Amino acid sequence: MFIDEKIVRLKAGNGGNGCMSFRREKYIPKGGPDGGDGGKGGDIVLVCDENMNDLTPYHFKAHYQAKAGQDGAGRNCTGVSGESCELKMPPGTIVYDQDSGIRVAELLVPGQRVVLLQGGKGGLGNIHFKSSVNRAPRQAIPGEQVEEKEFKLVLKFIANIGLVGFPNAGKSSLQGLLTKAHPKTAPYPFTTKVPNIGVIEYENHYDRLLLADIPGLIKGASENKGLGHRFLRHIERCSLLLFILDMAGVDNRDPLEDYAQLREELRLFDPKLLEKPHMIAANKMDLPEAKENLKRFQKKHKGLFIRPISCLEGTGIKELKEDLYADLRSSDISDN
Repeated sequence: MFIDEKIVRLKAGNGGNGCMSFRREKYIPKGGPDGGDGGKGGDIVLVCDENMNDLTPYHFKAHYQAKAGQDGAGRNCTGVSGESCELKMPPGTIVYDQDSGIRVAELLVPGQRVVLLQGGKGGLGNIHFKSSVNRAPRQAIPGEQVEEKEFKLVLKFIANIGLVGFPNAGKSSLQGLLTKAHPKTAPYPFTTKVPNIGVIEYENHYDRLLLADIPGLIKGASENKGLGHRFLRHIERCSLLLFILDMAGVDNRDPLEDYAQLREELRLFDPKLLEKPHMIAANKMDLPEAKENLKRFQKKHKGLFIRPISCLEGTGIKELKEDLYADLRSSDISDN
């Protein structure tokens, strides 16, 4: 099960009530007020946790509430503040107010903490109302009551590279060769039904890159056909897009038409995606039809970086791996 969107109901803790109390001690006949304040209610706190991959925990439980503050007591004792409720979120989670649709929080960096809802303030005890004309105040303020609210959680993966292609183009196979991930591979479309994140290790550079395998698109994906735009949003945060094309044209496909259609679906979903740097992995070069199609593709798209590969034979994978690193890390240096 993969959950990347969920609505939750959250409530911070109510503030504790202020206390109305009077001091009664031996040898102090006129005592006076000594009611303490109520404790503050607990907050709803979001914590970015790199060990979480999706929002599955909130599929089984979608209602969370922080503890209320304790009521004040006599002898000027303040109530204990309520315990906050901490909710772990995967990196890339965006939080929207369900009523207004306004983005209220975004968790990107592991360890990041966001106080989403403040707990209610504690009420004041009657000691605060003592004055020269009111020696025995019989009033105290109740704690602040907070409302329950609904929020929409939306996950957008944070990865360096977004792997984009039509079903059966070889995305899962390529991810398995480049990373230590083990996605399901099979000779039929829509093998991948959920996005997968893999880590490309560069031991010689003491570095790593994150590769997101987005489930296969089809014509009309931007209109929510097939797996639809549900997963298109996961490439919005990627720094580089890697288009993988079936250069052999298996299943009577044309790689030139596939490339044009993929770009069109991205444009329809968000034109800014076309502004991202990208490169082409020309897969299935082990098949005889691929060479002629590659020539046509190179002639049509002069100046576009194309790396011929074969996931079946493993050729070109090492070179593609270095291409990705050189492109991304050189841009990092130039940006700085």
